[in-house]
Amino acid sequence: MSVTIKEALLRASFLLREAGVENPRREAEALLCAGTGFPLAHIYAHGEETLTEELHTRYLDWITRRAGEEPFAYICGEREFMGLPFRVTPDVLIPRPETEFLVEATVAALAPYSQPHILEVGTGSGAVAVMLAVLLPGAQVTSVDTSLPAITVAADNAARHGVADRVRLLTGDIYAPAAAEEIHFTAVVSNPPYIPTAEIDGLAPGVKEHEPLQALDGGPDGLTFYRRLTRELVLLSHLPDILAFEVGAGQAHSVIQLCHTAGYKKTRQVKDLAGIERVITATRL
Repeated sequence: MSVTIKEALLRASFLLREAGVENPRREAEALLCAGTGFPLAHIYAHGEETLTEELHTRYLDWITRRAGEEPFAYICGEREFMGLPFRVTPDVLIPRPETEFLVEATVAALAPYSQPHILEVGTGSGAVAVMLAVLLPGAQVTSVDTSLPAITVAADNAARHGVADRVRLLTGDIYAPAAAEEIHFTAVVSNPPYIPTAEIDGLAPGVKEHEPLQALDGGPDGLTFYRRLTRELVLLSHLPDILAFEVGAGQAHSVIQLCHTAGYKKTRQVKDLAGIERVITATRL
């Protein structure tokens, strides 16, 4: 049975509304645009056109997945970050707008350096590493993750945005892959897992049921990885000049204290658009 663009959109909007999805019409439109490659203007100008069976089947599958609260980005396989598209899979955390503040704060902290060498811990999709390489043409970025599938996604994104020659990806835990190298990293950057374990069950289903737990769970108080990130700096051949961390709500003071204990006395907090202290930068100088 043939189905027009208009009919498919109406049916999809109804299914998403029945499933309780917010903004069902907008989501149905966005999924149809992503699935067909048509801009929204084309969809409304050519609503009587018939969808091919292949496109209609794919669209119904995507709508069913979205109705089941699978994140939009995983369905489409892509998420925009700082104006650039990034490939995402269920192996990586979906890049969030607040993480843009981490990139911006790191770029600002590195302004005095013409050729910084950056070590990122927890590359995920590679969004932070890639954007640092894009925004800092003189930078070399080494990025570490325990997940080989995540490293594969990050490599795709580095190649996609033309910075694969300046983004080196290593598999391993925290600083271990870089510890044996005689590199003086200018900065260590990380958006580690920071949600307290007891709060995981209270997250939205689309997050707790679909995004990787290891990228969310920050231990009993959410600070497990910050303790390691600051304590294990001594494993590196040289202490970095700068630390830059994304933090959860209410964690800034505790993370600042950890930075102070590690010898990084000068700190700066950056608030996100909700007024939450979201990024900490710390320097030894």
